[in-house]
Amino acid sequence: MSRHVRHVIAAAILLLGVMIALPARAAVVGGFDFDRAQVSVTGLQVPWGFAFLPDGSALVTERNTGRVMQVRPGQTPVAVATISGVSASGESGLLGIAVSPTYAQDQWVYVYFTTASDNRLARFRLSAPTTQNVLLSGIPRATIHDGGRIAFGPDGLLYLATGDAGTTSNAQNLSSPAGKILRMNPDGSIPSSNPIAGSRVYSLGHRNVQGLAWDGQGRLYATEFGQNTTDEINQIVAGGNYGWPTCEGNCNNSSFRNPIITWTTAEASPSGLAYANNTLFAAALRGNRLWAVSLNGSGGSAGASAQFQGQYGRLRAVAVGPDGWLWVGTSNRDGRGSPVAADDRIIRVPPAGVNPSPSPSPSPSPSPSPSPSPSPSPSPSPSPSPSPSPSPRPGGPCSVTGTVQTQWGNGYVVQPVTVTNTGTSALSGWRVTFTLPSGHTLSGSWNATLTVSGQTVTATNLNYNGNLGPNASTTFGFQVTRPTGNTATASGFTCASP
Repeated sequence: MSRHVRHVIAAAILLLGVMIALPARAAVVGGFDFDRAQVSVTGLQVPWGFAFLPDGSALVTERNTGRVMQVRPGQTPVAVATISGVSASGESGLLGIAVSPTYAQDQWVYVYFTTASDNRLARFRLSAPTTQNVLLSGIPRATIHDGGRIAFGPDGLLYLATGDAGTTSNAQNLSSPAGKILRMNPDGSIPSSNPIAGSRVYSLGHRNVQGLAWDGQGRLYATEFGQNTTDEINQIVAGGNYGWPTCEGNCNNSSFRNPIITWTTAEASPSGLAYANNTLFAAALRGNRLWAVSLNGSGGSAGASAQFQGQYGRLRAVAVGPDGWLWVGTSNRDGRGSPVAADDRIIRVPPAGVNPSPSPSPSPSPSPSPSPSPSPSPSPSPSPSPSPSPSPRPGGPCSVTGTVQTQWGNGYVVQPVTVTNTGTSALSGWRVTFTLPSGHTLSGSWNATLTVSGQTVTATNLNYNGNLGPNASTTFGFQVTRPTGNTATASGFTCASP
């Protein structure tokens, strides 16, 4: 064998070894492309909760400072409120945050926080942040197990997750609000439909719930910190008892409800929870990863996979933003992590099929402007000449416009499709219909649920973008595959309330 042939063989073997050693590209998980994740916000101080305003920006609570920060991707966070009376120690401080589902009318922002004597739920307006309306007080506080997540459900009611505050008997004591998931009207009063008459208690037997999320069928899920052995995600039912302190994990007791999935505490210590595309996403603190749990038809676990394992450190918050991206917040400055200079951070993960531009570096901005929409495109060479936008078509108390933003040989993207409430009262949902040319097929969408009948497509709102006040707008987008050479277009846009 000649020296030249030996060198060629050796080089081929070396190249093969390199190819084998390279990690395979991660599959899209839960509809999101984790290989294209971007660090979008830096310099936060122990962010705890996310809530989104109608303009697409996020309000983020900082646990230790008591500040509410307004953030937009690529821009420096801006403090818009400081919650008075916050007493931060251990796991306590300024925790959960929620925006009223009727924010366009009432401008209420809700926060859950620890004072020197208790945990409290209050609401305020950004126009008067020092004026706080306390809705619920007297919730036991401690340096551990304060729970803290708050969220509005699809029923329009406010849910609050509390911990047992280090006193395990609280969880089974119906007279104590600790160790529970509470449900109330937006003004803090008790709904007549609650499972226990005259009580805010929706479920009990919890040790420390820090995550709440609803699936597409309206089923509620919650993350649960175990003590020494087992962390959980539970499907929550009205009046359900989840076993603490009698047991953690699977109780094998008909009086208690078992979790849909469990982990060791080293794998998880789960906090925030979000739902999208038949998948629950759980932010893991001690586990330093994001768990993605696929759901089966009954809402049980169909399997789980870990993303970001060891990549960004402790993960506290996760939410699907109005931009359709998955937002994930770190908690590396909480005294239990190993922060880097940029911490704490918000990482955003684009939906599958979106080819985002590089995230801009955060820079100071006293008057931040809305972040640009993502630019989906599976092609590296899109057409530079977008097609014109169709004229607004009302068809009901809303109007809709759409623009072909990007096109390539056999496909195109229509974005933004802007839905505007043209009526004089709030919309609680919207439905857009349009037509695709023959041979054109829908291949992806974001910020709406799309169904197809022949060439007619119907888009309906998701749970976070259906409530629109008068003159308020929201956007969604979709991707289409077409025969090469066909005109990129969608026509006949109409909008109506469901």
